[in-house]
Amino acid sequence: MRVSAKVDYAIRAMVELAATPEGGPRKAEQLSTSQQIPIKFLENIMLDLRHAGLVRSQRGVDGGYWLAKPASEITLAAVIRAVEGSLADVRGVRAEALAFDGTAKPLRDVWVAVRAGLRRVLDTVTIADVAAGELPDVVADLTAEPNAWA
Repeated sequence: MRVSAKVDYAIRAMVELAATPEGGPRKAEQLSTSQQIPIKFLENIMLDLRHAGLVRSQRGVDGGYWLAKPASEITLAAVIRAVEGSLADVRGVRAEALAFDGTAKPLRDVWVAVRAGLRRVLDTVTIADVAAGELPDVVADLTAEPNAWA
């Protein structure tokens, strides 16, 4: 899986919002500066997150962005889906809709398994987990595997 800059920035912005005391609004400029995210790119990302119902926004002096629901209810997968769509597809097609012929026929099952593996982690880890620095056991288990860091 290739994690795009858009996904990286979206997750970092959401974690930054989760770490905001009392969940108060944060200006885009503050998020941009604290996470070193280009402001124009961030504004587009925040629009995607708002459309997905993950953040709320308000204009004005007291405005900014804040999480639309508790950070513990927002998974990394939800953020990825909000800014990029499906977690894992092949040429824009969902894995279960693929059909391969001949010797390549088993590839459909491989791509479904890849998506399931991604979901095992990304549907489990929440924005609150990352903000608190307390990741679920599934992450520790996978990072403890001998070849995980190679």
